[in-house]
Amino acid sequence: MSRAFYHDHPEILQLEVEVRDARPGAILVERSPFFPGGGGQLPDQGVLRWSGGVLPITGLERDERGLWHLFAGEALPSGNVTLEVEPAFRALMCELHTLAHVVNALVYTQFGGALLTGAQLNADATFRVDFDLPGADNDTLRALEAPLNEVIRRDLPVSNVFMPHDEAQAVPGLFRSKAVAPPVGEDGLVRIVEILDLDRQACGGTHLASTGRARPARIVKIDNKGRQNRRIKVAV
Repeated sequence: MSRAFYHDHPEILQLEVEVRDARPGAILVERSPFFPGGGGQLPDQGVLRWSGGVLPITGLERDERGLWHLFAGEALPSGNVTLEVEPAFRALMCELHTLAHVVNALVYTQFGGALLTGAQLNADATFRVDFDLPGADNDTLRALEAPLNEVIRRDLPVSNVFMPHDEAQAVPGLFRSKAVAPPVGEDGLVRIVEILDLDRQACGGTHLASTGRARPARIVKIDNKGRQNRRIKVAV
């Protein structure tokens, strides 16, 4: 997998590209501003513009040649087309994913390196993160709301770098999930997202430029998901 366009150019939400292949209801392009989904983050929403009109994107599928953009109907766009990501939905996913990292960092620090067992960002401006936390006190987890909002108030910069996968694996705490890991590029590199003075971990999703761009957040629910897992649901 080559370096994703949305990683190197997160500010570009509209891009003219050449169709490399097509089938009824789908086109393949080599590069795209669209995030295809993964790691609990929903795929970008948006449209495809071509000589035949405007087509809402209904799905995204990656293969070794690039990213397929799916749409309703039997159209076969060709030549150059324009891909447009819906800005408000991308901004929401960036906000939720950045706040999920903040919650992850607070739990990891306060609960002895507890690992993530699941995550989901939602279109209704909520997200949930699940952790391997047997015996954790739910009131203590609810109390994370105050430090979460303190991190937002501090407006910490968010940045990313790419590291050799083998090197990253050797650094404790860069991989936080028990079940999934960010994809490794064809160059053998993995993306590391850092929130200054708070957190540093492998991640393939999209993020805010700083924590202060997020709205105030509320921990709305703590669920016990079996004997091992605790689920924290957050809303902005």
